[in-house]
Amino acid sequence: MEKISTHEAEEDARNAAILIWVNGTLKPRPEAVVSVYDSGFMLGDGVWEGLRLYDGRWTFPDEHIARLFEAAKAIDLDIGMTPDQVMAALEETRAANGMVTDAHARLMVTRGVKRLPFQHPRLSTQGPTMVIIMEHSRPKIPRPVKLATVPHLRGLPMTQDPKLNSHSKLNCILACIAAEKAGADEALMLDIHGFVNTTNACNFFIVRRGAVWTSTGDYCMNGITRQKVIDLCHANGIPCHERNFSLVDTYGADEAFLTGTFGAQTPVGEIDGRIIGLGELGPVTERIRGLYRELVGA
Repeated sequence: MEKISTHEAEEDARNAAILIWVNGTLKPRPEAVVSVYDSGFMLGDGVWEGLRLYDGRWTFPDEHIARLFEAAKAIDLDIGMTPDQVMAALEETRAANGMVTDAHARLMVTRGVKRLPFQHPRLSTQGPTMVIIMEHSRPKIPRPVKLATVPHLRGLPMTQDPKLNSHSKLNCILACIAAEKAGADEALMLDIHGFVNTTNACNFFIVRRGAVWTSTGDYCMNGITRQKVIDLCHANGIPCHERNFSLVDTYGADEAFLTGTFGAQTPVGEIDGRIIGLGELGPVTERIRGLYRELVGA
């Protein structure tokens, strides 16, 4: 079976001619470059956000921009713009590319260009660097995804807080590589106590006897789509629990699904060679999908 990604998108020829926002200037894709001395390229020193455009509206823009600024503050990075100015840059990029719906924006901010190729943040003398990549993007996930549990953990906050949407994604990339070598599409990652936590790229949910379970949130990305699903469950009479649970609980689940800005809710069909439920989109996941579509107007 062909491997897929939770961020698989349909091919769109228009993306070859997109304009990319780089430090206030819209540039054709081949010319949208940053310095090899940039902190993001050299050290992964930066933060980012992903946003979806549906029917002319950004989905939950206030939450995404607030999370970007909170992350920047956490790493002591001055974005140099107000939230309104960041949204204006996003809209400028959208308008320049003529995008109306089914678009995905990746908004990245780094500490800027360094004076010397070393670690200390004081060496970043030109910055910050801000880039907005916006593409025509429709998810293309042709089947429920397969997960494999990997040894790479979602770590402690004092090492690198998993809630931080940073450019330093090597731990998650190594987890994804391990999952691929195990024949899966994505990695299922545990927390430091051995409880099921998240995948390398998305938040993770299971359904047992009509109730939705997800992790406590202590060791996973504070996903905006994750929180919207929790809120939708509470508002629509679907039991939903943020709790610790094990792989044994997971293997016996009736359904499993992933959440993220790109794919919204993606069904999981198999974990570590065990078929989850019937191995397809389940009724609770399908109901949540419908409620989410109503919420975002997609």
